[in-house]
Amino acid sequence: MGDPLVLMKDVNKHFGDLHVLQDINLGVDKGEVVIVIGPSGSGKSTLCRTINRLETFESGTITIDGRPLPEEGKALAELRADVGMVFQSFNLFAHKTILENVTLGPVKVRKMSKADADKHAIALLERVGVAHQADKYPAQLSGGQQQRVAIARSLAMNPKVMLFDEPTSALDPEMINEVLDVMVELAKEGMTMVVVTHEMGFARKAANRVVFMADGQIREQSTPEDFFTHPTSDRAKDFLGKILTH
Repeated sequence: MGDPLVLMKDVNKHFGDLHVLQDINLGVDKGEVVIVIGPSGSGKSTLCRTINRLETFESGTITIDGRPLPEEGKALAELRADVGMVFQSFNLFAHKTILENVTLGPVKVRKMSKADADKHAIALLERVGVAHQADKYPAQLSGGQQQRVAIARSLAMNPKVMLFDEPTSALDPEMINEVLDVMVELAKEGMTMVVVTHEMGFARKAANRVVFMADGQIREQSTPEDFFTHPTSDRAKDFLGKILTH
């Protein structure tokens, strides 16, 4: 094995007095699905957002595919193109059609021809089950459909790694599975993924590794099987006790 595709070393981050990331060390190998779980305020989303510098960090290093994360400018934009990001809110452009939302990045950033981008986008929209909506606008789609479009839009850039920050938490319950099913398929196809989620069933099904965070620290990490059946830290036992009993 070479170096991990994503490598965080001794990463620290404060919001004012709050030490939200404390000496975070995490490696994610190519093709690995790492699911980050933990109580609210544990630093999960911040960790996810520092991987492509949507959040700055004060000390430590992050490398993507062997390249240190640039601080700003063109190099950062280039690196971000390799890191797909899917958020709680879908962040689609309201005044552009679904197809235009998906082709924008490949045409502008990857310099793909419009014809090639359209073809690629339709194939991706088919893959996430919304190709028949290509000419509609985001507001005409359900939340679950919009989130699947957001996934297609990220995939259109052929990213090396995909980051998901609670991608289902803004969705109605009946829409959650349609998004998780797409993510399970991506995992099976070997996409490298870092997923912050509350969906424990998905973690059990798709994760190669579960990373449990509490109070800005990674408290433990193991396979889903081990984590859900034999958590080692009291914080993890307490957390699982609260969520798995309902």
